[in-house]
Amino acid sequence: MTYVIALPCVDVMDRACVEECPVDCIYEGGRSLYIHPDECVDCGACEPVCPVEAIFYEDDVPDEWEPYINDNAEFFTETLPGRDAPLGSPGGAAKLGPTESDAPLVTSLEPQAQP
Repeated sequence: MTYVIALPCVDVMDRACVEECPVDCIYEGGRSLYIHPDECVDCGACEPVCPVEAIFYEDDVPDEWEPYINDNAEFFTETLPGRDAPLGSPGGAAKLGPTESDAPLVTSLEPQAQP
């Protein structure tokens, strides 16, 4: 199990969660942040600091946002536009830096209104 970032983060990307994560497993796409399911240690430090309440433990993702569970994983396992290969497990978001790619569900969304 892991934590998942859902719709409220799209086009917001506050990054408070990134600063709080002790294992550097929250990666930056073009429009959303993504938690690496294999690197996350399930500490939950990211969840309470998210100002838009976009982070959920995988078992607690609201029904309407369940597709974000797979979308979050696909950010790391699929070859996305602008990439030559899947991201895989780069071993830390800071080392990789921001990417311009997003997972398919996020890519398909219209721009989200800011809170």
